This record gives sequence, structure tokens and C-alpha cells, in this order.
Amino acid sequence: MRVELLIVGWFTAPVGIWRRGDDMDRQVRFPVPAYVIETGDERILVDTGLHPDAVADPERRYGRPEALGPVTAEVERSIAEQLDLETITKVVMTHLHYDHAGGLGLLPSSIPVFVQRREWEAAQDAAAIAKNFYLPADYAGIGDRVTVVDGDVDLLGDGSVLLLSTPGHTPGHQSVQVGHDLVIGGDVSHLASGLDDHRFPVFAHDHTEQAASADRLRALRDGGAHVMPGHDPEVLTPGPLSPLWPHARRSAGARRARTGRAARRRS
Repeated sequence: MRVELLIVGWFTAPVGIWRRGDDMDRQVRFPVPAYVIETGDERILVDTGLHPDAVADPERRYGRPEALGPVTAEVERSIAEQLDLETITKVVMTHLHYDHAGGLGLLPSSIPVFVQRREWEAAQDAAAIAKNFYLPADYAGIGDRVTVVDGDVDLLGDGSVLLLSTPGHTPGHQSVQVGHDLVIGGDVSHLASGLDDHRFPVFAHDHTEQAASADRLRALRDGGAHVMPGHDPEVLTPGPLSPLWPHARRSAGARRARTGRAARRRS
């Protein structure tokens, strides 16, 4: 089994939006990842990144120029420029925010898309769309190829790729466990430290659910898995993941130690 991390865009915004209590005046450039899982005859894409039109002409794509709010987005190489999309057999969406779902419109219409039922239903409801900052243009027209799933699902039937229900950031957010060693956490926590300190973005569908999902992923991490955060610029480096796991575990351990020392100082 092989897993590769791609960087398919960037967004720059005040760090305090994405980590509660941090500085609203400090701008940070966050990577937008996507992942390719290759196993047997399957080539699975997890998330699709930004659509180039979201950067080039948000008014044309979304109907209003300020659709991305306080975010400056960039696309260096879209998912279509980095992959032969005809070779993808399945797409798994962690959730339907524009920086994860925008590239759906670049994919061939024959590829099935796996989304949690709660996520898909919320993305069709006007009140939930407004609350959760969905942009329907990103997933318009894919309904006939969406496979909705409920809760935890063994995607391939052999235990190699598991979809984990991790709601909170959005109503039907899900993470992806690959084997025993890797979890693609999506936006359960934008930064790796969020699994420990629960300093999530200022917005969420339900922060209590998000905290419970973070605790679930933290338990997997503490059991030996490496959990990939949503947008941490200190962690997300493009390329094959396997050689990075030991380094990532050491880095995560160092961050946990710093968090613990800081907490002791505050007490």
C-alpha cells in the first residue's frame, strides 16, 4: 500500500480564525492537502483541493467576489495538474468545504464519491449551508455519483481503508484510516496541536462533537498511528508519507511536550 500527500493550494488568513485565542493580526499561509491511496487495483483520492476558478474569479464561480471571506487563496498546481484523474477509482470527501471539495468539478463524471450522509444532507439544506459555509457550486451536479455512508465504514471490505465518522467541524465530517499506522484526520483539527489543546477554529457545526472527534483521533495517535492534521504548515510536506511517519511522530511528541509545559506554567 502506498500513500502520497499532494499540496493542491494554499490559503492565507489570520491565524486566530483557525486556532481560537491566537492573534487575529498575524497572517499565516496554510497548505491545502489531498491524498492518494494506492492499494491493489484501487487508486483512491481523499479530498480534491481548490478549484482554480475559486482563486481566479470567485465572483463568476460563486456569484459573489467575497465568497471566500477573509481568506486569500492560491492554486499553484490543481489536482488535475498533478494526477492523471482517469486513473482514480474512488474519491473520499472528508467534508464539503471549498478547499476540500472545489476540485470535484475537475474529475471525470464516472468516479464514485463517498460522503457521510449527514454531510450530504446538510449540504442540501439552506440553513445548514449558511451555518457551515458550504459553497454549493463546488458539489453541484455530482448527486448521481455520490455514495452516502453512515458512520464507520470499511471502504474496500478488507480492513485496509476505513472511513471514520468524526463530526463537529461540519455535520458529517469523516476521517480516513489507512492500515494501522496512518489516519488522514481532515479538519478535525487544522493544526496537529489541536488534538491535545482543543483550540479549534472559531466556527464549527458543533464544537462539542469536534472535541469528541479530536479525542478519538488522539487515542489512535497515542496508540501508534500518525494522524495527519488538516492544514498544519509545520507537518504537511508533499511526497510519499511512509518515510515521514517516524519524523512526524517525533515532531508530534515534541509539540505535546511543549503543550504540557505551557499548561503547567499557566497552572
